[in-house]
Amino acid sequence: MSAPVIVLVRPQLAENIGMAARAMLNCGLTELRLVRPDEPADHPRAIAAATHADGVLRSARTFDTLDAAIADLHHVFATCPRHRDMVKGLITPRAAAEDLHAMAANGERPGILFGPERTGLESDEVSLADVQVSIPLNPGFNSLNLAQAVLVMGYEWWQARAQEPARTLVVNKAVPASKGELLGFFRRLEAALDACGFLRDQRMRPTMVRNIRAMFQRAGLMSHEINTLQGIVTGLTERPHASPIPGSRTAKRTTAEAGADDKSGDSTT
Repeated sequence: MSAPVIVLVRPQLAENIGMAARAMLNCGLTELRLVRPDEPADHPRAIAAATHADGVLRSARTFDTLDAAIADLHHVFATCPRHRDMVKGLITPRAAAEDLHAMAANGERPGILFGPERTGLESDEVSLADVQVSIPLNPGFNSLNLAQAVLVMGYEWWQARAQEPARTLVVNKAVPASKGELLGFFRRLEAALDACGFLRDQRMRPTMVRNIRAMFQRAGLMSHEINTLQGIVTGLTERPHASPIPGSRTAKRTTAEAGADDKSGDSTT
């Protein structure tokens, strides 16, 4: 059973990277990915802070973009103390641990995102996740450092490893869509929406794009469903001779024009 991938987005201090690696190994997590870190994973201060978990740091992979860091994952969980302005499922670390084990048992690759120390994940980054994880703590003071947040998630995953999953989804031979497939669909859909003018309001465009992405993320799409959606975009954008859509403005205009032609025609009776 594969363990979840830990993804640190724009971490700022080498010590925090090292302590996060130490927390990971405490819980049997070994795959670490960094997105644009301020300091490298093998920095001497990170190695020192990791104690005997420096192997996690030496095998860590670094990426220039979050898209690239999660492209081969099937599910992504975003840890964020604040609920962003979007429709997104919100679960506890314990519920997330159950889901992570169920996904791993099905041969799927999940990952957990952690944002930078000062600001946490940005809205655009949270929008790439399937669900958001909120750690229930004292509402008057719920501040955790990066390593603490990694330890909470890792601990719940480790404790749940022998439990039966609370939820199952019968998928037969279907394979969950990878983030790379989903991101490719997003780019094509957004290009089509730009071309047709749906995203013409540049002030609202970022929010609309995030909401559209969040909507598809919640669906838990399979790989073959992404192919179907790609075909739908093709049908809507590359078939100029297609019949008007019933109920659309074009269809109504065509019907009205036909009625006007009938009234203006000569009677043959």
